[in-house]
Amino acid sequence: MRRRPSLTLTILTGVVLVYSLVPLVWLLVNSTKTQAGLFDSFGLWFHGDFALFANIADTLTYDGGIFLRWLGNTLLYVVAGAGGATCLAVLGGYGLAKFDFPGKRAVFAVVIGAVAVPGTALAVPTFLMFSRMGLTNTPWSVIIPSLVTPFGLYLMWTFAAEAIPDELIEAARVDGASELGTFLRICLPLLAPGIVTVLLFSMVATWNNYFLPLIMLKNPDWYPLTVGLNSWNEQAGTAGGEPVFNLIITGSLLTILPLLAAFLLLQRYWQSGLAAGSVKQ
Repeated sequence: MRRRPSLTLTILTGVVLVYSLVPLVWLLVNSTKTQAGLFDSFGLWFHGDFALFANIADTLTYDGGIFLRWLGNTLLYVVAGAGGATCLAVLGGYGLAKFDFPGKRAVFAVVIGAVAVPGTALAVPTFLMFSRMGLTNTPWSVIIPSLVTPFGLYLMWTFAAEAIPDELIEAARVDGASELGTFLRICLPLLAPGIVTVLLFSMVATWNNYFLPLIMLKNPDWYPLTVGLNSWNEQAGTAGGEPVFNLIITGSLLTILPLLAAFLLLQRYWQSGLAAGSVKQ
């Protein structure tokens, strides 16, 4: 018998969908407006002058093309920070899930405790430590803290424990495979859905990271997009500063496009992971 759809669940889903899409619609609509058009029209509807392409060109060339420099910095922090964090989480999670060693319970308690600590609470101690090491105002002050992801480690730990049967590893060992070969050729493909999940979480966290680079970096040439666009926003409140709200909105639109593309390109790995879990062993 086919179950009837729940009206309450449908309404709640619709409310969440509207709540999620309205900011994106507002961003897309207002990125098509000129500076004057932002204040002369309704926020959720277009203005007479369609200025999207002009805004994109002005955003990419404003202040000597500094937006492209910020975009390159953000990509550097994501590739080095989020990519490194994912690699460390995969290696650590696999080792904790499939190897026994003294102190494993203590490691589990430390990981769980670290997950509960917000990153902003560690920003100031990290800044003081890095300032003593002479690493502030350098890319390393953003990349190194991004390598630590307790949630990603815990996620890979629990995923590896369920996704990789112990019998499969034992069979590979009996056949003479090395531990590294077993991990790379047998276990790593099974961990693909979990790896993609950790990678996307790390990418979003690093891409949207604001407070850490704000206190670590003084040179605008090393700003990520989040701090750079905020500096454009703050210049409107300074004496003689030029308001460029249309460029800020357009830059924000350009900022979220790589994340949307990453989710769309990598979602098939989640689907394959769900399908694999539905196969009867």
